[in-house]
Amino acid sequence: MLQRHSRALCAALAATGALLFTGLSDTGAAAATDTPSASPASAAQTLRTADAPPALLHAMQRDLGLDRRQAQRRLANEAEAGATAGRLRAALGADFAGAWVRGAESGALTVATTDAADTPVIEAQGAVAAVVRRPLAALDAAKARVDRAAAHRATGASPVWYVDVRTNALVVEAAEPAAAHALLKAAGVDRSLARVEKSAEQPRPLYDLRGGDAYYMNNSGRCSVGFPVTRGTQQGFATAGHCGRVGTGTTGYNRVAQGTFQGSTFPGNDMAWVATNTNWTATPYVKGAGGQNVQVTGSTQAPVGSSVCRSGSTTGWHCGTIQQHNTSVTYPEGTIYGVTRTSVCAEPGDSGGSYISGSQAQGVTSGGSGNCSTGGTTYFQPLNPLLQTYGLTLKTTTSGPGEPGEPGGGTWAAGTVYQTGAQVTYGGATYRCLQAHQAQPGWEPPNAPALWQRV
Repeated sequence: MLQRHSRALCAALAATGALLFTGLSDTGAAAATDTPSASPASAAQTLRTADAPPALLHAMQRDLGLDRRQAQRRLANEAEAGATAGRLRAALGADFAGAWVRGAESGALTVATTDAADTPVIEAQGAVAAVVRRPLAALDAAKARVDRAAAHRATGASPVWYVDVRTNALVVEAAEPAAAHALLKAAGVDRSLARVEKSAEQPRPLYDLRGGDAYYMNNSGRCSVGFPVTRGTQQGFATAGHCGRVGTGTTGYNRVAQGTFQGSTFPGNDMAWVATNTNWTATPYVKGAGGQNVQVTGSTQAPVGSSVCRSGSTTGWHCGTIQQHNTSVTYPEGTIYGVTRTSVCAEPGDSGGSYISGSQAQGVTSGGSGNCSTGGTTYFQPLNPLLQTYGLTLKTTTSGPGEPGEPGGGTWAAGTVYQTGAQVTYGGATYRCLQAHQAQPGWEPPNAPALWQRV
């Protein structure tokens, strides 16, 4: 039975034409640069990890204890890991229980499953298999019940909860454990699915922080530009919702009239966008250390354990790792759902600023706790849902891994935000999305096997 199960999964992977993953070490990084031009682009090539700017690499070296080559290899490995995890998630189906990278160079990818018969398939893709009790879908469903319960009760004493794929549990952090247990009870979540951790963390929005260039709301409060965007011919930028409401006027870092908030959501989410006047031009860059431009080439979501860096004009460039996706966090103003929890430090003032992994935009600074002297935890609003909500297009330096292909017909469309598992048609074939991203010309499904799998 085990052999039949493994053969079936292997056949499903092979039928897609996906390249087998052979490891996340030096050979994986070499493959990212040595692949013949006639071969499909590797994940590292698709996400352009070799183009990481010196400012980002320097911050990774400082904050993650790496040398330059290690930082470069880590970015390439994380790109390959994301693609491999996406292929395995599709192959394992309901058995899938999450994936994460580890090691100084993110050289090991672990993929969790609830069925030991999946182990050969996971290992054949160069990953480590972890057999666990609960599928990711069950843990996500339990978290969704807690989210719904939190909407009807005070959660200040238990401000953070998330699915921790590394321990296969729903975790609720609380200053008062009794409050966490009461929240789980109100949600109807089985105690066997959850773990309560005592924590003194008191997250708050970072109103006074700058990430990238500063801007001012109604000539008073200050926040940060996240990522430049367009909406048709209108230019603007993405930022945090708690920075301003619809109609709030903004001035730029130089106090020159800039724009107006067109959309804003807070609490619930922490997302907004500002439309700028004709004096301001959207550029595909994030402000790095020393004012250097850090290029943005896409918005592919990085996996748990990946490196991520934040641009902040108050504290400069700081890096850390992605700890959990789909986290819920309670600020004094209310609960925010679906943010990403990181080990990157921040200090008051960074709200709305940029989080980037390699050259891939990840999100905008929401809030956190601690500081950059003693360390802390920071949360960001993922960018892809923000782009999708407001119909925005991320400004990038390129059109994808190659020149735009010939129109292939079908449902795939540049500018659309695709979530993992979404299916499209292109050139008469059907493809499944492996990693969440906003589609760009040049990232047509046949050109981007790191992002799309033929089914």
